[in-house]
Amino acid sequence: MNLQINMDLFDKLTVLSAAAKYDVACTSSGVDRQGSRSRGMGNTIAPGICHSFSADGRCISLLKILLTNECIFNCAYCLNNRDSDVPRTSFTPEEICTITMEFYRRNYIEGLFLSSGIMISPDYTMDLIYQTVYRLRTLHHFHGYIHVKAIPGADPYLVEKTGFLADRMSVNLELPTADSLKQLAPCKSRHTILKPMRQIQNRIADNKQELIVYHNSPKFVPAGQSTQMIIGATSENDFQIMSVAEGLYQNFHLKRVFYSAFVNVNNNSMLPTLPGGPPLLREHRLYQADWLLRYYHFEVSELLSADRPDFNIFLDPKCDWALRHLEYFPVEINRASYQTLLRVPGIGYKSAERIVKARRRNTLNFDDLKKIGVVLKRALYFITCAGKMMYHTKLDENYICENLMRDKTQIPKDIRQGGYQQLSFFDKELQTDFQLTDAQIIPPSQQFSAH
Repeated sequence: MNLQINMDLFDKLTVLSAAAKYDVACTSSGVDRQGSRSRGMGNTIAPGICHSFSADGRCISLLKILLTNECIFNCAYCLNNRDSDVPRTSFTPEEICTITMEFYRRNYIEGLFLSSGIMISPDYTMDLIYQTVYRLRTLHHFHGYIHVKAIPGADPYLVEKTGFLADRMSVNLELPTADSLKQLAPCKSRHTILKPMRQIQNRIADNKQELIVYHNSPKFVPAGQSTQMIIGATSENDFQIMSVAEGLYQNFHLKRVFYSAFVNVNNNSMLPTLPGGPPLLREHRLYQADWLLRYYHFEVSELLSADRPDFNIFLDPKCDWALRHLEYFPVEINRASYQTLLRVPGIGYKSAERIVKARRRNTLNFDDLKKIGVVLKRALYFITCAGKMMYHTKLDENYICENLMRDKTQIPKDIRQGGYQQLSFFDKELQTDFQLTDAQIIPPSQQFSAH
């Protein structure tokens, strides 16, 4: 069976998928939504969600589109602001349902990420998002993953209704500080953005208590909420950015903070010129540091400070921290606590768990660590096994730094080579399964990007 989509709908798909590529706050983990076995389509059980990430960490497993690229706001950094000279179009809720269901049937996607410009008003736009998700869940019986945006300024009742149908919601912080938001997006305010974020946090907490008493109660945003910050459009340093992220995790219990390397799509005089292109390596370091906050129990004050406000571009944050705190090393693998193991470069949280379990039975050596999954080319400078280091080496900052910098994985390959390619839904293989009513072959110029 061929997928029948008319040319007008395909043109919308081309425009609105391309318009969504700068919104990176999407991920499909952390939820288990099961539908009826006898009725419906899709699931979000772990085996049913295929995670696929580009080199800079963007998820590409979802149909990622805007409801509309029309917007009443004039944010300087946004491709879709009201003054931009771009083609404008909008989906209807039923059109989004049709595309989502047909793409899911062909295994092109595992779920939907739906964002939007602000058309007419926040309430009007949020209501259209609600109608879309409602139709998918109730009329099309779609039980797959759905991530939608909560529109700042929209009626809290609309946000709540949508939250009972979606798996994850996000409210984009946009820029790290209120001053930068005032500078580049004066139509938005930090208060307006944080209000729905707080609402979602409180409703998630209330819903958890309801589920304890009433097990069949509907779940509210079971995969939690996330947000996004644009990096490099304003002058904040890494210390300021990570401090904001840490505050969001602590105060709003966010699942993820996403960092989007600034791309100057508008050539606006208020925006910085980036001769080297988007700051992808900086984005990469922020993601690595974010991982340390969420899984390795680091604090921002340990990684950065006002006197040292930016990350080392040559070394990942964990290696950089270890080099500046050699007084804590070497660590004896067979005796160190789990928390101490987490701070050793080359040892991940899963490897640390395996070490703690394995050493209950036997004294571990370096061969054992390799089998467990420890990256010895990083860890060997910081650990001992039964009191011995892997090689005779100096515990000297310059010596270790020089050797670590020979590790090419410190800087991702795609960034070393000067960029990354974004995937397209419709490569040559998929074109054979996609037919338009007005044409048998999709011209390459009309192919749309997944991001």
